[in-house]
Amino acid sequence: MAAQDAIRLGYGGISRVSRACGLSRVTLTKGVKELRGKPLPPGRIRRHGAGRQSLLAGDPTLLGALEALVEPLTRGDPESPLRWTCKSTRVLAQALSDQKHSVGHVKVSHFLNDLGYSLQGNRKTEEGDDHPDRDAQFRHINDQVCRAMKKAEPVISVDTKKKELVGNYENTGRQWRRSKSPIKVNGHDFLGPEVPRAYPYGIYDLGQNSGFVNVGTDHDTSTFAVASIRGWWRAEGRRLYPNAKRLLITADGGGRNGYRPRLWKWELQRLADQTGLTLSIHHFPPGTSKWNKVEHRLFSFISSNWRGEPLRDYETVIRLIAGTTTAKGLKVTCRLDRRKYPVGYKVSDVDIASINMKPAKFHGEWNYLIQPRATS
Repeated sequence: MAAQDAIRLGYGGISRVSRACGLSRVTLTKGVKELRGKPLPPGRIRRHGAGRQSLLAGDPTLLGALEALVEPLTRGDPESPLRWTCKSTRVLAQALSDQKHSVGHVKVSHFLNDLGYSLQGNRKTEEGDDHPDRDAQFRHINDQVCRAMKKAEPVISVDTKKKELVGNYENTGRQWRRSKSPIKVNGHDFLGPEVPRAYPYGIYDLGQNSGFVNVGTDHDTSTFAVASIRGWWRAEGRRLYPNAKRLLITADGGGRNGYRPRLWKWELQRLADQTGLTLSIHHFPPGTSKWNKVEHRLFSFISSNWRGEPLRDYETVIRLIAGTTTAKGLKVTCRLDRRKYPVGYKVSDVDIASINMKPAKFHGEWNYLIQPRATS
């Protein structure tokens, strides 16, 4: 506007406007030059050009070099020393500078975002080689579970959760606390025989959407696993299913409740004899433990509930597990089991032969019935 007045006043107008409004003559001269110049294209307030040249325009090989550093196995040198280095943006920027690519760490992060990279953690998905009858076993288990639930028979999924150190040790995860006031825990968690452990054995009732967790303090054995199932039946199962004659159990293919341990089958026979129930056992194929319902219907919510909370004593463990709930109404009962479960117990061939077990036609090692033995 001031430059327009200067042009209207003619000769000496720049000086007169400068004295009147305080703008410098240089500023007014630029304004006059812009008004007399070629109009800008619609939508622009500055002329094309100017500014620094982009890094990629001056160094077109920069992105390729960056990707070779981030993924040395697939895009670069598999023997690159950076393969074994924490690849922060500062480390990457320094490595690029060593290769004569001038770039800062902030720009490296921008390039990585543009290339579709982001900060990623590990995901537990690799389970080993698939068994050829993997899907067929899944269908078989689903068919048996659906039939049992239609008959209102109890169906449970069982497994042992990862053992936990009991004490003032770090527990992964975060929780809301006042700023700069984290819970202080031990700097080291060196394992020794004097450090107490918790062995949570979970029973998830598919029909009731409820969980029962027996927290052992001694050893994770097949005897402990079946004792936990027995505890669930006595505390909840027989009340919820007073007319039940049959109990369907789904379990992992390995571990203390896998299809190989003799002690697991021997203890199940004792359970069948004591309860009068016919036990229908179905194991998931090897390497598919994450498909077991107890994992993602019970254990995952327990881990979420106690995230970031040190398991200082057994009472804390019990209260945190029992306090686990979900939006779909999961309820969890938890108890502490201080009984001893010694390891090394051997089941003889005679004991195995006495088990009243009937293998199924389809993979009898994974699917079998254990019926109560006749009493004299």
